[in-house]
Amino acid sequence: MDLGIRGKKALVLGASQGMGAAIARALAGEGCDLVIGARSKDALAELAAELASEHGVATETYGIDLSNAAAVEKLCAAIENEIKPDILLNNTGGPPPSGAIGVATDVWQRAFQSLFMSTVRITEAAVVGMRARRWGRVLTIASSGVQQPIPNLAVSNSLRPSVIGFSKSLANEVAGDGVTVNVILPGRIETNRMIQIDQANAERQGKSVPELQAASLGNIPAGRFGTTEEFAAVAAFLMSAPASYVTGSTIRVDGGAIKGI
Repeated sequence: MDLGIRGKKALVLGASQGMGAAIARALAGEGCDLVIGARSKDALAELAAELASEHGVATETYGIDLSNAAAVEKLCAAIENEIKPDILLNNTGGPPPSGAIGVATDVWQRAFQSLFMSTVRITEAAVVGMRARRWGRVLTIASSGVQQPIPNLAVSNSLRPSVIGFSKSLANEVAGDGVTVNVILPGRIETNRMIQIDQANAERQGKSVPELQAASLGNIPAGRFGTTEEFAAVAAFLMSAPASYVTGSTIRVDGGAIKGI
């Protein structure tokens, strides 16, 4: 299928590794020019060189810490005046594993800025140009914890649902301008973040990581963890031209792990 986005410009955040990097590769494979952002400038530079070499697309890097409000506002100005993306992929790093009680105030505040406020402000900035051009795609990576809370990830479980509310509200406002706004929920996708969570849970439960992962696989109907490439393929479709009638939706990519309908 031709996704119809060759020559479009995409801003992909959290692109230095994992799902963000995989989505950048998928979009580059479809002929999108890219601005890739994350904290790790070295990793971004390496990925940019790879994408330019393999796919012949224009690729720029942007160093950004989404937990820094001032840095986010600077990025917003660049989005409106210089980057002008047709496609936006919001992807924020997850807060450290923890229960719901005893989390330090600064951890909550930093997570609120990173998970929610950065998404709101960056999306607002990007949508201005998208509405003017009457074409745009906004996709935000959240977590399956918004539908079925994940043990020992209370901060994420608490804050990420607000992104769903914002995205659904915005989708209703901009659909008539040719702009779609969706959220994608990863299940157990093989990333460094998954390993970090497994290590924290294994320590908390007094188990080994292989033991914990074996138990987790028993709860996934597909019987395996997902790959970043599988996740990126779904994301790329949601940001494509053929997905023009998909908006205000929350899409799971979890191998059937969520038990609810």
